[in-house]
Amino acid sequence: MFWYSVPKRMETLMVRELSAEDRRAIDRTLALHGHIFDRGELDRVEEIFTPEIVYDLSDVGAGTYEGIEAIRSGALKLGAGNPIAHHVTNIVITSQEDDSVTAQSKGFIIMADGSVASVTHLDTLRRVDNSWRISQRVILAQRTPLGGLHLTHGGER
Repeated sequence: MFWYSVPKRMETLMVRELSAEDRRAIDRTLALHGHIFDRGELDRVEEIFTPEIVYDLSDVGAGTYEGIEAIRSGALKLGAGNPIAHHVTNIVITSQEDDSVTAQSKGFIIMADGSVASVTHLDTLRRVDNSWRISQRVILAQRTPLGGLHLTHGGER
C-alpha cells in the first residue's frame, strides 16, 4: 500500500546505531518543518526537503506533491485551510542504510478553529551536504484509539 511499513515490534526498529550528531540533525530537520510552515517561510523548505521530495497527504485528503515547488504551491493554494501549528514528537529512527534513514514520528496539528488532529509521519531522510533532508513523507491520520485494535477485540474487557 505505502512505500513504507510501520514496524510491528520495537526489536525490529534499528539495524545499526547512528551517531549522536546524526540523530540530533535528523530530529532538528523533522522539528524544523513546523517552524518553517507555521511561519509561512516557504522560501526555506530546501532546508528540510530534497529537491525530489514526494509528500503524500492522500490519507488526509490533500493529495500527493512531488518536488519543492509543488509543495510551496500546494501550501499557498490551501491558504487559510493550513494548520496554524504543526508539532512533532516521539521520533523513532526505524532503519538506516548508508546515507539514508527511515523514521516514524507522531504529530499533531492545530487548526484555526481550535480543532486538533493526530497524525503519524513516515519519513525517509537522506544525507545531503552533511545535513539530513526529507526525501519522502507519508502522513497517516490517527482516526481511532489503539489503531483500531479495540474494534476487533470488543468483547475482551
